[in-house]
Amino acid sequence: MRELSLAIVGLPYPNRRGGARRFEAQICMPGEPIELRPEPNNKHDRWAVAAYSVRGVQIGYVTAEKAQWIGGMIRQGREMSVIFQGLTNNTAWVRVAFDGNVPILPPQRPAAPVEEQTGFYPDPIYDDD
Repeated sequence: MRELSLAIVGLPYPNRRGGARRFEAQICMPGEPIELRPEPNNKHDRWAVAAYSVRGVQIGYVTAEKAQWIGGMIRQGREMSVIFQGLTNNTAWVRVAFDGNVPILPPQRPAAPVEEQTGFYPDPIYDDD
C-alpha cells in the first residue's frame, strides 16, 4: 500500500486549549502538512489518533475504524507522510503515504452546478375547455 485518504472527524467539537477545530480545518490548504498523534491516554478511546495542523492546532481524530491500524503503524515506527486533502461538511480529509513516498492529492471533482432559486413559481395555466 502506497497511499490512501483518511477521514478526520470531530470538527464540530472545541479543543481543550481553545481554538475551534472547524475553523482550523477551514484555513488548512490542500497539500499542507498534517501531524497524526496517537492518544493512548484518551479516556474515550485508547486507540484514538488526533490530527494536528501545521500550526499545532487539533482539527479532529482519525475515524475509529482506522485509528487502531494507523496508531499501530505510528508506534511501530512506520514512516508516513500526511498532508491536508480537503474539507466536506463535518469531515476533513488527509492523504497519507507510506515508506518514504510523498502523498499526491487526487484530482479535484468539479463542484456541482447550483440552480438559481428565484423564489418565483408560476401557477399552471389550464385550458378552459
